[in-house]
Amino acid sequence: MSPEAVPHHERIDDPIFRHAVDLIDSGDAEGLRSHLADHPKLIGKRVHFEEGGYFEHPCLLAFIAENPVRRGTLSANVCRVAEILLGAGPSAEMVTEALVLVCSGRVARECGVQVPLIEVLCRGGGVPDQAMPAALGHGEFEAVHALIEAGATIDLTVAAATGREDPAELIETADTATRHRALALAAQHGHARIVQALLDHGEDPNRYNPEGCHAHSTPLHQAALAGWADVVEALVSAGARLDITDTLHGGTPLDWACHGGQHAVVARLSQRCPPKRCVCRAKIWRKSQIVHDC
Repeated sequence: MSPEAVPHHERIDDPIFRHAVDLIDSGDAEGLRSHLADHPKLIGKRVHFEEGGYFEHPCLLAFIAENPVRRGTLSANVCRVAEILLGAGPSAEMVTEALVLVCSGRVARECGVQVPLIEVLCRGGGVPDQAMPAALGHGEFEAVHALIEAGATIDLTVAAATGREDPAELIETADTATRHRALALAAQHGHARIVQALLDHGEDPNRYNPEGCHAHSTPLHQAALAGWADVVEALVSAGARLDITDTLHGGTPLDWACHGGQHAVVARLSQRCPPKRCVCRAKIWRKSQIVHDC
């Protein structure tokens, strides 16, 4: 078994840190409190995982999020566990790091503790605005609304991802990077009116999405995959190219629509796609060896 296939907590070499993670996982709040009292510097330590990525150097508090998935569940009293960890004095950076993981992970939501954990972490110094991009990018809208309740700014990206009314003033005052991200999010989540407003203000439908918003693809790829026919129409009418391929699988938007089983979008794009680029009946997404026959 490759090291990456072993759950992260089983790869922790430091026995004191590992025991603390085991206490977190089991929900042993009082045992954790005692362990932290015996090892007061533990709350400021980090462990290292060779494969890198967003969980390369997690602190102890980060393990309350179950993101990445290690066990697939969280203890029923994870909020109490989080409060004990916060009481041990992690840095503000560590609290926000844990908040980002909670806001972008499915396990906390599936266990019904995502919103309560967000509330605990925000009270403990987590910064809602810094966690918002991750929640938006992963479509964790319960987390998005909880962050707004905790004081997060409703900027153009939030409006675009949630379909809020009247984004015109936000579009006018937003910078280029914010508009770019807003178009990616609005297309991904099916808000055609906001997509159209951004296109009307000059956004380029052919740019790859920014980092954190499926940067290997364009807005049209994401809309086609999800089956947002009205978004697809808005993008194509604004000049979105049908021959741009994503950078991971080499698929066009039409290929992505086939992959997602979005037959209405497949029909619409097939009418517009030059015949020599219509590869729905060919082997595509070569990395995953999937054959589509639309």
